[in-house]
Amino acid sequence: QVQLVESGGGLVQAGDSLRLSCAASGRTFSNYVMGWFRQAPGKEREFVAAIGRSGGYPSYADSVKGRFTISRDNAKNTVYLQMNSLKPEDTAVYYCAAPSSSKPYSGYGDRKYYDYWGQGTQVTVSS
Repeated sequence: QVQLVESGGGLVQAGDSLRLSCAASGRTFSNYVMGWFRQAPGKEREFVAAIGRSGGYPSYADSVKGRFTISRDNAKNTVYLQMNSLKPEDTAVYYCAAPSSSKPYSGYGDRKYYDYWGQGTQVTVSS
C-alpha cells in the first residue's frame, strides 16, 4: 500500500508561482512512476505531468508545457510540481498519483494506470 499526501496549494494571483509537493510512503519511492492530475468543478480529472522512476521521461499536458516542471527527490520520497506563470484556468484540485507495483504501463496520461491517489490540494488563481 502507498500513501500520498499533497501540500503547497493556495490562493494566488495570475502570474504567480506555486510549488506543490507530494510525500509518499509505503514502499520504495524510487521504484514507481509519479503523476500529477487536476480536476476543476464540472470537469474530468485531467493529466498534468508525470515523471519516471529515476527522474527521466518527464511528460506534460500541452496546457502546462513550458510553465510547469515536475521533479522528484527520491532521497526525500517526494515529487514536486513547480507551477509558474499561473493562469485562472489552472484553478483546480491537484492530485498526485502512483501505480501499483504490478500495474502494466498504459501511458502516463491514462487515469486507469494509477491506483494510488492523494487527497488533493486546492489551487486557486485569481485574475
